[in-house]
Amino acid sequence: MTIGIWILGDQLYQTQTALTAVSPETPTIFIESLDYVLVQAAMMGRRYHRQKLVLVWSAMRHFAAELRDRGIPITYYNNAPNFETPLREWVQQNRITELRVMTPNDRPFTQLIQGLNLPCQITLVENNHFLWTVAEFQEWAKSRKRLLMEDFYRQSRKRFNILMADDKPVGGQWNFDQENRKPLASSKLFSGKDGQLKTPPILEFPPDAITQAVIQQVNSLPESQLYGKIASFSWGVTRSQGLQVLDYFIQHCLGNFGHYQDAMVTGEATLWHSLLSPYLNLGLLHPLEVIQSAEKAYADFSLPLNSVEGFIRQIMGWREYMRGVYYFMADDYGENNWFQHDRPLPDFFWDAKKTNLNCLHQVLSQVEETGYAHHIQRLMILSNFALISGLLPQAVESWFHSAFIDSYDWVMQPNVIGMGLFADGGVLASKPYAASANYIHKMSDYCRDCVYDYKKRTGENACPFNFFYWDFLSRHREKLKSQGRMSFILKNCDRISPEEWQAIHQKAQDWHSSQEI
Repeated sequence: MTIGIWILGDQLYQTQTALTAVSPETPTIFIESLDYVLVQAAMMGRRYHRQKLVLVWSAMRHFAAELRDRGIPITYYNNAPNFETPLREWVQQNRITELRVMTPNDRPFTQLIQGLNLPCQITLVENNHFLWTVAEFQEWAKSRKRLLMEDFYRQSRKRFNILMADDKPVGGQWNFDQENRKPLASSKLFSGKDGQLKTPPILEFPPDAITQAVIQQVNSLPESQLYGKIASFSWGVTRSQGLQVLDYFIQHCLGNFGHYQDAMVTGEATLWHSLLSPYLNLGLLHPLEVIQSAEKAYADFSLPLNSVEGFIRQIMGWREYMRGVYYFMADDYGENNWFQHDRPLPDFFWDAKKTNLNCLHQVLSQVEETGYAHHIQRLMILSNFALISGLLPQAVESWFHSAFIDSYDWVMQPNVIGMGLFADGGVLASKPYAASANYIHKMSDYCRDCVYDYKKRTGENACPFNFFYWDFLSRHREKLKSQGRMSFILKNCDRISPEEWQAIHQKAQDWHSSQEI
């Protein structure tokens, strides 16, 4: 028997299970498939962002070089027409009788592998990319009367002994989220006559020869089948660089992360956010080492507990929970559409110049340039707009796949369908994350330079977030009554006169007719 290993593009760590269970002489293959990137992605409406494509292919090439330096026999296919053709060729040349692959993070790719016609056995081995295995999460979920992320998060803290003291949470409470919603407007972080915000610069990595070659290759691909820009690519592409980003975040950002993690500021793409999700999702970093680094910083440097706990909750709570829910739900979870929304995705999602609504313009421009937006920009600007304006959930999810450098099926499906759009009717979130312009004004400076008036919901220059928000509540009031946390909000609908309701509905209808913002 001759074993061969196939390393996927988001499994780039040396202790992954397919690599650790075999000898160092085991033939190993990497494949960059043009069919998967251009044809299959386009068929699903999920064009690759150029930044993500450069990141993945460059990281794959760097990791392959690291394994080759260890003496592992590496075969690397770039510009391959598909996955099956090079696999068949390699299997036959090396007389492979068993192809081992670590189980993919995404269901569609697992199905792709299982559908391959190869002259050898295909074995999927356990995935060790997460803290919880799929089986462990399902066992936990089946034992619960309710699925709630907070319950899962607390169980995880206990299981891995993170921020615990004698079976109690450090600080006397599990969650400090109430301390992590401060707007920047009243902070002391502005300085100088021009009132500049003092934020740490982004840690950037100039493209080396390998990355430059990938950029050149991506630039040669059909423009219509990709999205975004790569004029400036500065992401890390190796584990060493990922560790540098982690260390930089701990030293320069984590202290202020908690208080202002929900803030949004024009020209400030990252603030104090970690930028670690691309490296976690590629496998360059493991979640436990990231969590333990934050916990150690709390102990060693007395960093604010609300910042450390809030960051750990994003990884140990949100990230692990989303992946668990993704596999716990039925295969058709992504088809949910509880509100029966069916509006098409506006063109400005693909071209930020086509909207003059400043918050959307700022975030969408940033996404085009970098493939990145932090979680509140994604949830309370992009998803919020999609929800209240009634966009088709599946179209929105597909766009999120295209737009973000850290996007994968396991993270985008529950995050967009469940959390962002409430299309699952409350399986994942306890209420819709719907908000008017008042929230955006409170948590950002976007409204300051906007042509729309954040105070107005009808009339000339009324903010679309306002008339869409109230139109959404009105259209779905009966359904929303079943969501206990919505009752107080829905009572506000009674304060609006029939005449104003008519004006609100007309504004929403007029926008859908013109699709101009």
